[in-house]
Amino acid sequence: MTSRARPELLDPEGAVPATRVRLRDFSKSLPMSLLRAREGVMRHFRSSLRHFGITEQQWRILRALTTVESLEITALAEVTFLLPPSLSRILKDLDERDLIIRRSSDTDMRRGLVSISPKGLALIEQAGMYSEIIYREITGRFGAERLALLQSLLRELEDCLDGPAIGDAIDIAESVNLPAPRRRGRPPKMRAAEVEEE
Repeated sequence: MTSRARPELLDPEGAVPATRVRLRDFSKSLPMSLLRAREGVMRHFRSSLRHFGITEQQWRILRALTTVESLEITALAEVTFLLPPSLSRILKDLDERDLIIRRSSDTDMRRGLVSISPKGLALIEQAGMYSEIIYREITGRFGAERLALLQSLLRELEDCLDGPAIGDAIDIAESVNLPAPRRRGRPPKMRAAEVEEE
């Protein structure tokens, strides 16, 4: 049985850690650095996407569908990093615009398959020309070798963090004195004495 890692226990009063942990500077937070980089890249593509009347998420889906003949909806959610409820809503809009084709699997009617339509491919072709112009400009500013290295390092980072979430191995419940979660529903009725005192 794998033992769980335990962070510094709280002091006897349960108020603050016996040894305070100094958090890294917010600007050096890895998730925030990745978000800033993503935002820095995507802001150059948004005007082009707006011109063609599609959102970032819709573009992500259509681009993914250009690489395969068809995809199951569950697999499409995984490769586009979209939650199933959001994906379902976006697919409905793309379907209404005839940009995708939806059908059931030949082997299992319960499994939905999605493929890009000829109209969707035409949209990708048109928007793709502008996308490549933007990519070339980004590559020119950052450098082709550095961009290739960055993409390689990001893949390595993704691979090394694959597997069970690190946070799941930390026994938080035994080391942090958190207030109990509030129960859902109507608040309990106050006794007459409590009402009068207020």
